[in-house]
Amino acid sequence: MDKRSIKSLNYTELLAEVEKLGEKKFRADQLYDWIHCKQARSFAEMSNLSNKFRETLSERYSLTVLRCERVQESAIDGTRKYLFALEDGNLVESVFMRYKHGNSVCISSQVGCRMGCRFCASTLDGLERGLTPAEMLDQIYAITRDTGERVSNVVVMGTGEPLDNYDNVVRFLHLLTDEHGLHISQRNVTVSTCGLAERIRQLAKEHFQITLALSLHAVTDEKRRKLMPIAEKYSIAELMDACGEYFRETGRRVTFEYSLVGGVNDTEEDAAGLAKLAGPLGAHINLIPVNPIRERDYVQTSRERVLAFQNKLEKTGINATIRRELGRDIDGACGQLRRRVIRGGQSAGKED
Repeated sequence: MDKRSIKSLNYTELLAEVEKLGEKKFRADQLYDWIHCKQARSFAEMSNLSNKFRETLSERYSLTVLRCERVQESAIDGTRKYLFALEDGNLVESVFMRYKHGNSVCISSQVGCRMGCRFCASTLDGLERGLTPAEMLDQIYAITRDTGERVSNVVVMGTGEPLDNYDNVVRFLHLLTDEHGLHISQRNVTVSTCGLAERIRQLAKEHFQITLALSLHAVTDEKRRKLMPIAEKYSIAELMDACGEYFRETGRRVTFEYSLVGGVNDTEEDAAGLAKLAGPLGAHINLIPVNPIRERDYVQTSRERVLAFQNKLEKTGINATIRRELGRDIDGACGQLRRRVIRGGQSAGKED
């Protein structure tokens, strides 16, 4: 029979499973602690559980432990990019970043992506499948074990469209922030979406205190359709309405992710249009100098133009920051390392 993923069970479900096996309630506390706090890699490590109980767990459940295939460390800023192998042989990427406010991990939510954004390497080979909650969690656990450092911020902004894997991502968010486990503050979690309007509205009803980041990247429907195929289905007006609902339901302001592509969406008119969209929502703007990828001909906006774009926004009262560029020398953009390894290419940067 197929083994159930024990790492994907919440505390209440785990308690029910333990009682079903004839064990006492406190065993569920011990087991949950081993899985999510001590981050054990096998049932054999769980030394305060009886041998018989560990054998039963091993027979009935899978623990879901990712295998690290490759680690690349930036010689510029120490950012570490991980390539993990899943149990079915698929590969996913994660990134570990150090900031003054704490360590952040950016995780993937799918194997590949079907959204087709023109400036992203993640989508070039399409979608294989969504990740399970356990596979999302273990990206963080594996990096914590490898670095020996606590993770305080989690960004679901790697390969995949999180809201296209909605149920698994919501369960992951509950597990990540649960008081019995890592207990990462919901305010320190960001979920990025290319703009699935009905899922944004659904997420609003969950009443998480996470940050929702909308990958906007253009201020007109015509220009956005050229960059993002999803814009054929959802207009900017519809997305603004969904983001407004998210803000009203949660009290959390939305972030607009805006990748600046040289000569495409970085004009003064684009800045003025972006200010008009952000103003009514009180949205924060995160400006991202686009990562060049070999398979696309988009180029990065010059530093001078990025600063001028930011200045234009701030003069209209919009809060705008420029994302710090990390890991440029280690296939920093989403999907680059995975794709290069799959195709047998070589990657830059220091490898462990």
